[in-house]
Amino acid sequence: MSEIREIANGLQFPEGPIAMPDGSVLLVEIKRGTLSRVTANGRVEVVAECGGGPNGAAIGPDGCAYICNNGGFEWHEIGGLTFPGNQPSSYIGGRIQRVDLATGRVEDLYTACEGRPLRGPNDIVFDSAGGFWFTDHGKFRERDRDRTGIFYAHPDGSLIREAVFPMDAPNGVGLSPDGNRLYAAETHTGRVWTWDLEAPGAIAGGMSFGPGGASLLAGLPGLQLFDSLAVDSAGNVCVATLVNGGITVISPDGNSIEHVPTGDPLTTNICFGGPDLRTAYITLSGTGRLVAMQWPRPGLKLNW
Repeated sequence: MSEIREIANGLQFPEGPIAMPDGSVLLVEIKRGTLSRVTANGRVEVVAECGGGPNGAAIGPDGCAYICNNGGFEWHEIGGLTFPGNQPSSYIGGRIQRVDLATGRVEDLYTACEGRPLRGPNDIVFDSAGGFWFTDHGKFRERDRDRTGIFYAHPDGSLIREAVFPMDAPNGVGLSPDGNRLYAAETHTGRVWTWDLEAPGAIAGGMSFGPGGASLLAGLPGLQLFDSLAVDSAGNVCVATLVNGGITVISPDGNSIEHVPTGDPLTTNICFGGPDLRTAYITLSGTGRLVAMQWPRPGLKLNW
């Protein structure tokens, strides 16, 4: 692996990076409550004020940014690192938001599914049909926490449905290069699950003991927690890894697992950009940095 180079620092818990065609990177600053743009020379500009806790982000078919807003966190500074905590008194509720990148206008698209409020939407990925999968990580309180799952929705506000329930704090979500497999990471179990898809938004039936009939792709030993993920062009699932800060690279069959260290125990997300998709942009949230490194394989070009 190549050396890590810093693009920007002083970010307020960055997540949800999106590599843009002009060389900039859109990302959220969860603590700041914004969707921000980091230019190629490292300048940070606020694109939109989202409020709450903007988390995962993706570009939709209409060119707007779609944001998983977790509703906000309590925040803690420990040993020079920033940590998110429990549901705060200022919690605004979970929601999916649409952001017009030209004007910065923010619209709440979904706040509930079948009458049940969204609790802490976390990560998002669009499929080739124009719909999107997203995880709801839930919120933690002093004595209890939410049971949540994975959802599928349309970007025009016409459909949202719960596809998998329950899961243990689902976080990163992604699709295989052919779009026929769904991946999701559970934070606290350190597991990545996979489901076969039979149609857009439809999980094929299965007899596995995993959540929603999922098969286990990989699980990590010891205290290693999973955050958000991206898939590369070879189908490897690249999962941001907490505590053992870095990117865990899992082969499509789960038989090969590699760890790429980053030096930040709160490494939260990765995306691919550059003309050949060989630049990996990684959010180091504990230290408030966006960094980049040359990746050994091209990333997977995202839909839309």
